[in-house]
Amino acid sequence: QVQLVESGGGLVQAGASLRLSCAASGRSFSSYAMAWFRQAPGKEREFVGVISWNGVSAYYVASVKGRFTITRDNAKNTVYLQMNNLKPEDTAVYYCAASGLEGRIEETDYDYWGQGTQVTVSS
Repeated sequence: QVQLVESGGGLVQAGASLRLSCAASGRSFSSYAMAWFRQAPGKEREFVGVISWNGVSAYYVASVKGRFTITRDNAKNTVYLQMNNLKPEDTAVYYCAASGLEGRIEETDYDYWGQGTQVTVSS
């Protein structure tokens, strides 16, 4: 079992940066691929990006590529989402999720989820 808790959300202006954190407790954090998803008001939850269990590789959805970076610190059981040059369309609740499978982008491939943290970007 893995428990995930996100933090770091908030209200920022367009062009600003935020770093989200996802702290994990439980067993074997380092054996899970970790992803970020987001859900904007009135929309379905969408994949943002994923990082491999060892942090060597990451993959991002096209809309955030070059602006968002996922990193992880397995010693601290924490994964991060650095978001730069934020846009109003990035406004959403952001969720971290853990999967025993590498490189997956579908929600159904993720076993554990956090409660989400709100990010609001004003224009």
